[in-house]
Amino acid sequence: MTALLSPQQLRQQIRSGQFSAHTSGQCQGYVQCNVAILPKDWADEFLKFCQFNPKPCPLVAMAAAPGDRHITEIGEDFDICTDVPRYRVWRDGQLDQEVDDIQPLWRDDLVTFLIGCSFSFEEALLADGLDIRNLSEGKNVPMYDTNIACRSAGRFSGNTVVSMRPFKPADAIRMIQICSRFPSVHGAPIHFGDPAAIGISDINQPDYGEAVTIHPGEVPVFTACGVTPQAAIMEAKPPFCITHSPGFMVVTDLPNSHLAIF
Repeated sequence: MTALLSPQQLRQQIRSGQFSAHTSGQCQGYVQCNVAILPKDWADEFLKFCQFNPKPCPLVAMAAAPGDRHITEIGEDFDICTDVPRYRVWRDGQLDQEVDDIQPLWRDDLVTFLIGCSFSFEEALLADGLDIRNLSEGKNVPMYDTNIACRSAGRFSGNTVVSMRPFKPADAIRMIQICSRFPSVHGAPIHFGDPAAIGISDINQPDYGEAVTIHPGEVPVFTACGVTPQAAIMEAKPPFCITHSPGFMVVTDLPNSHLAIF
């Protein structure tokens, strides 16, 4: 079964085209990352944006130099051009295309950023016996635009994107306690309860991902999401940029336990 693959094996399947689905629930125990790839003359401002907004943009790794396709600290065989199941290509802030290989688009001035993903803390929640609805229903996690402003950095600004998982109130408290151990993958939730309070008009119509069932007596719990940089990129409108498609992440060789602070 795919779920039993190692991160390296999964990346090889992605590279060969054998695996093209979203990565939620894959290679449990290992860190997954969001992707942002920008030209060098935009990279410093984007790095500062991540540093100013560590909840939605926790930086796990970045390329050592422009044009570097291989970030060895997250995987010895890792190649940013082939190892993401689906990429988004942006031009002047507009989505131009989605592709499964960016080798034809690669340039020597591009800088890769890998940003922590909430998929990483799902393992700890499952180990505690909590139901992760997007996993139990086999869906991509629902994600929403909000009215929570990020701190601007140069040309980058925008609002926080959140992912949502429903829990009974007692389980929501436990979820907050567990996620607080993982600040490098978004940490504790930033809101729970009324979606309208953070600018979400319809919880059943996510802006990204897929809707999940919210049972009677459950509350939606919202965690800062690594799709936030995509919203900032849409606002900043760089002439060229590449990101992952929401839910289609880099799966690294880093154990989730290495990101826990206690």
